[in-house]
Amino acid sequence: CKCNCIYFIFLSLGTGSNVLSALQDLFWLLKSKVEKQLQIISVLQWVLTFLIMGIACTLILMYILCTDCWAIAALYLAWLVFDWNTPKKGGRRSQWVRNWAIWRYFRDYFPIRLVKTHNLLTTRNYIFGYHPHGIMGLGAFCNFSTEATGVSQKFPGIRPYLATLAGNFRMPILRDYLMSGGICPVNRDSIDYILSKNGNGNAIIIVVGGAAESLNCTPGKNSVTLKNRKGFVKLALRHGADLVPVYSFGENEVYKQVIFEEGSWGRWVQKKFQKHIGFAPCIFHGRGLFSSTTWGLLPYSKPITTVVGEPITIPKIDNPSQKDVDFYHSIYVDSLIKLFDKYKSKFGLPETEVLEVN
Repeated sequence: CKCNCIYFIFLSLGTGSNVLSALQDLFWLLKSKVEKQLQIISVLQWVLTFLIMGIACTLILMYILCTDCWAIAALYLAWLVFDWNTPKKGGRRSQWVRNWAIWRYFRDYFPIRLVKTHNLLTTRNYIFGYHPHGIMGLGAFCNFSTEATGVSQKFPGIRPYLATLAGNFRMPILRDYLMSGGICPVNRDSIDYILSKNGNGNAIIIVVGGAAESLNCTPGKNSVTLKNRKGFVKLALRHGADLVPVYSFGENEVYKQVIFEEGSWGRWVQKKFQKHIGFAPCIFHGRGLFSSTTWGLLPYSKPITTVVGEPITIPKIDNPSQKDVDFYHSIYVDSLIKLFDKYKSKFGLPETEVLEVN
């Protein structure tokens, strides 16, 4: 009876080659589903890190202080005081963390690509201007705070430092997590240290538009907040660091946002937060965790392609005048527009698309 059943199964499946083919198809189908779930998990953990990790770790630390395990929290707080200035001195990057497999799943979810257009000399330091901000700067994080897209292979000898809000480094645990990826505070002390006391071959990535730019990001719109953002040019001149324009095609496509018009109460609240806290609260949504047709916190899986442009040679001027700053700022703006125009059609935009510079 058992033999007859086995014979019937093989007869229904067909020949041995057909059975093997069916098993291979089943294996690849299961593997594809598992990889997709891992991609979703990898992106979800970063979104939660971005949104709540700092506050959650602070609350957990305060809770532990009130329990029998208070000594653990006390030891960490003592370490925190001792280690307080480390983020201002280049941080504490970990190649092990930057090479985690989870970041490759993160990359493949969208997917995210890094495009190199020119070589960078290891005898120089650089300031990359990253555009646009998007909601979370997903392309900036993946390309420069992890090795998922091969930044160290594409730019050998260059150490990238992604600069973000200094307030993030006052949050327990979060600060250590960020530093492990080579992320540093976007303040003068930190940037001065990296560009003057950390040798050559450093590249600081500054999302120039910041919180103000995030308020205007929406799918289908290519605009940057840059006209009055000149502080990064002044820093480049003071240190003789070359400026490199970077544009991320698709950064604005991964989330949908409610845009408040200028003069509305919503925009007033956002600007107040931006002025006093450093970030602007956005009302946005992506896709759901279990379905791409529902709303949720996961970004939409749209491709993000980050193009690193040609470096602009900057002279070292200890006390640059406003005329110097304006001159090199105008060169930078022109270079960014040329970069956008050169690559826009390659990444899905029409030739008529114009980069809006505000």
